[in-house]
Amino acid sequence: MSRDRWSSRSIFVLAAIGSAVGLGNAWRFPGICYSNGGGAFLIPYFVAMLTAGIPLLILELSIGKKFQGGSPTAFASLNKRFEVLGWWALATSFIIICYYAVVMSWVLDYIIYSVTLPWKGIEGGAAAFFTGKSILGISDSPGILGGFSIPALLGLIVAWIAIWWCIRNGVKSVGKVVKYTVSLPIILLIILAVRGITLPGGIDGIAYYLTPNWAALGDIKVWAAAYGQVFFSLSILFGIMVAYASYLPKNTDIPSNAMVIAFSDAAISFVAGFAVFGTLGYMQMVSGTPIADMRHTGVMLAFATYPEAIVNLPGPGIIHILFALIFFLMLFTLGIDSAFSIVEGIVTGLVDKFKWNKRKTTAWFCVIGFAGGLIFVTKAGLYWLDIMDHWVNDFNLIAIGVFECIMVGWIFGAKKLRDYFNKGTATIIGKWWDIMIRYITPLVLLFTSVRYLIENIANPYGGYDQKYLLIGGWGIVLLTLILGIVFTLFKGAPEQIAEESETPQVEAE
Repeated sequence: MSRDRWSSRSIFVLAAIGSAVGLGNAWRFPGICYSNGGGAFLIPYFVAMLTAGIPLLILELSIGKKFQGGSPTAFASLNKRFEVLGWWALATSFIIICYYAVVMSWVLDYIIYSVTLPWKGIEGGAAAFFTGKSILGISDSPGILGGFSIPALLGLIVAWIAIWWCIRNGVKSVGKVVKYTVSLPIILLIILAVRGITLPGGIDGIAYYLTPNWAALGDIKVWAAAYGQVFFSLSILFGIMVAYASYLPKNTDIPSNAMVIAFSDAAISFVAGFAVFGTLGYMQMVSGTPIADMRHTGVMLAFATYPEAIVNLPGPGIIHILFALIFFLMLFTLGIDSAFSIVEGIVTGLVDKFKWNKRKTTAWFCVIGFAGGLIFVTKAGLYWLDIMDHWVNDFNLIAIGVFECIMVGWIFGAKKLRDYFNKGTATIIGKWWDIMIRYITPLVLLFTSVRYLIENIANPYGGYDQKYLLIGGWGIVLLTLILGIVFTLFKGAPEQIAEESETPQVEAE
């Protein structure tokens, strides 16, 4: 059976950028940047991009294209012992999509609420609206599930239907969707950034966003956050880019495409900070509350701080409604690309190994993903989301990166892969890539991972009880490893995907 193909190079690049540019760009990057040294954070961020992000992106695109398979199949083609790494990455992706879809469900709720702005004027403001009965109805601890939040549950159903619809026909339907879901949020983000900068006090907010705290560069947690953000934002180590690249034609220029994807992602993250902190600067001026005392990290930035800022913008109520709609539509269109790309990466891995029907596998996976996300729409869901996100992003992805570098750089051979992706490219990658993959990237990641491990053992994350950290943190890490081993042990269909299949190719643009 012939393998699906992207209709053109531009569609592939849009899809890859859409996967890379997600919710993490809109609210995760600005919050992490502020919390980890402001403007000084840009140094570890770009170091992480150059020493790990781009080299690993080139690596994953190359093996996906070369071996024409999802992550487990591609790594098994490198060496049969490597298949477990592909499944570990996909198991990690499964955990992420379970809670990522829940965040999208909150966004969908807010799109509806934006028409009436019900958080305006209530006691406690937008934060109380989000954590109260209207959305989360948050309980007192992770151990008190307290039943489901109905708005979040209904939003989760719609979110998974939207994800299924976008990928129901594989890369053919993805190609049609990304034409709109990549360009629209960028336009909306630019509108919000211009508005934020031009608000009274907006420049003070930008200064706060970018003022360097050089002392932060000596903190290992800052560097771990930078690498974690690069991995999360670029969609590497999830198995996504391997799967996407497996649908590429032979004449695709991997290094050039990787550069476009990586720098587009970084630029959009940077612009998002102007949108967020310009608005926070205005809030500081009108409320008298210093930015340092505002909740401007994680989900609280998107669902409490920014909505509160929107209803305090100058102008009539219709302006507030308009900017609320723009903001949450931007979040949804950013998130949907990343969400369905995670699902596509997992489904590709399953279909390639077991030769299941792709349409049915996609549908059933969406049902399983919905079920896996139910804990996050309970009254304790925000706690479990916070705990799992912390471990999966800042530990699992870094550890997967270490093994990926060792397996490709030392066992398969970095030079061998570099010779492959340098054929027919306008951007020749030199020996520096070998050095990064063999030495610099794994050593930096290993050092960061070990220090991160020590830090989390010594200081319980977020002040949570250790039993919850063992379940939702180390327990989830162990679960993803077990799932990776189990799926590796399963016997797949006997026929294997040929290396760079001779299927008729669509000429790249």
